[in-house]
Amino acid sequence: MFESLFLTHSSLQAVVILSLICAIGLIFGKIRIFGISLGVTFVFFAGILAGHFGVSIDEQMLLFAQNFGLVLFVYSLGVQVGPGFMSAFRSGGLKLNILGLAVILLGTIMAVGFSYAFSLPIDDMVGVLCGATTNTPALGASQQILSQMGLSSTSAATGCAVTYPLGVLGVILAIVTINKFWVRPNDIAGPNEQHVNNTYLATLRVQNPGIFGRDLHTVSELVHVPFVISRMWRNGKVLLPTNETVLMEGDRVLAVTSRKNMDSLEAMIGSRESIDWNSDNVDWNALDSQLVSRQIVITRPEINGKHLGSLRLRNNYGINISRIYRSGVSLLATPDLVLQLGDCVVVVGGERAVLKVEKVLGNAEKELNEPNLTSIYIGMVLGLVLGSIPLVLPGVGMPVKLGLAGGPIIVGILIGTYGPRLHLITYATRSANLMLRGFGLSLYLACLGLSSGGGFFETVVSSTGLLWLILGFLITIIPVMIVGMAALRWAKVDFGSACGMLCGSMANPMALNYANENIEGEHASVAYATVYPLSMFMRVILAQVILMLFL
Repeated sequence: MFESLFLTHSSLQAVVILSLICAIGLIFGKIRIFGISLGVTFVFFAGILAGHFGVSIDEQMLLFAQNFGLVLFVYSLGVQVGPGFMSAFRSGGLKLNILGLAVILLGTIMAVGFSYAFSLPIDDMVGVLCGATTNTPALGASQQILSQMGLSSTSAATGCAVTYPLGVLGVILAIVTINKFWVRPNDIAGPNEQHVNNTYLATLRVQNPGIFGRDLHTVSELVHVPFVISRMWRNGKVLLPTNETVLMEGDRVLAVTSRKNMDSLEAMIGSRESIDWNSDNVDWNALDSQLVSRQIVITRPEINGKHLGSLRLRNNYGINISRIYRSGVSLLATPDLVLQLGDCVVVVGGERAVLKVEKVLGNAEKELNEPNLTSIYIGMVLGLVLGSIPLVLPGVGMPVKLGLAGGPIIVGILIGTYGPRLHLITYATRSANLMLRGFGLSLYLACLGLSSGGGFFETVVSSTGLLWLILGFLITIIPVMIVGMAALRWAKVDFGSACGMLCGSMANPMALNYANENIEGEHASVAYATVYPLSMFMRVILAQVILMLFL
């Protein structure tokens, strides 16, 4: 009985072995050493250890599980990062992404240069590059290209495994070094200062004579920056303004805009005051007895993909919407904002009006608990179709295919970005998305470790393995150090955002956890989310292009 479960190749044995590897890896992945843990990546090393001791499963089952896990992971990842993908190219996000691309290009150039300088096969160096940058999807894409060429991908996987641990530690060491020797006091942003792409709240006193007696619609045309006046304080009362509300001298307004636009708004309306929600002069919580402020979750499928302005909520119900929360990020409620299922809308208005808006938007959170599995399966199919299309690139001898990693992540990004505009129900709770990603990644890593574990330890102690280790560490730390210092001195990025950018460009959530624990505020997390989508996409594509150009 036990022999058939653990030793005899069968579909049942494959499920048992892969489940045990994933479980053991996830348990030990929670262990923290000096505040650092490898998380799900430890499944990779659990698989290597099992492969080293001769554990194996049916080859076809191994191939299926590895490919399915990879597709599920990269597609779910694409859907998650899709909504923030296009916004990453705006203003401050553009600067961070340029810096992130610099990290990627420097590391890629170094990998190619080391391949020629030390006469190492380029496929081995691509594996080293994937490990040094802790990027398993890029390794999956590389394996697909090597398979198309009829070449073995075992050495690439082994190179990734050898260099991965120092890839994690290298980014953390670089952050510690930059902090110790190059960070100045003005490089540290205040913990409460919001990121340039987030919404920003401020109380403004109406002092500009040029807007006295003008309504808010006219003022918005004069300012030329998007903003929302959520509430107004006049004669000791909190009022709910509309586009027709006329501004008078001495009024105080609660304005919502982006941090980078607040100076323009202040110049047009008047001086900024600190927000004290319970001060004796202005109590923004002391709404008129007929007014309430409530957060409403969009759960009606008909609302998905519609512009906020097209609902005409303010005109029809006399309410105000100041902010919308999406995946933990606060968005400015502009008329052209495309709404998605799961958005949390902050509504201020009369009790009866807010109840009517609640019926329009849904607010039935239980309906969101079950993800739309149909869209997930269809999205993966479309991703595989895209990945199988041959693409002809100038200077490349044979057509390039995006493969199992490139196709699904692109389709996932596109569906995550534009799905709501096409009224596709792509919403999944954050926990559901993390579950799919975690399941897919752990399955892929277990198979990857199992297939490359046979000769792993022999490689590590060999001269080749030692060379891989050194070169991988250099590929990790040199680009991070150079671009990190450039971000602080040349790009004038605060230290928290610089750390988040470096972690995102290296696809290194373990280093991000370290940064969050040692740097106040959310700057590192916001920068990580801004850079991560494009960085992941570029690493997946570049890994394939390198092999096509230099093999």
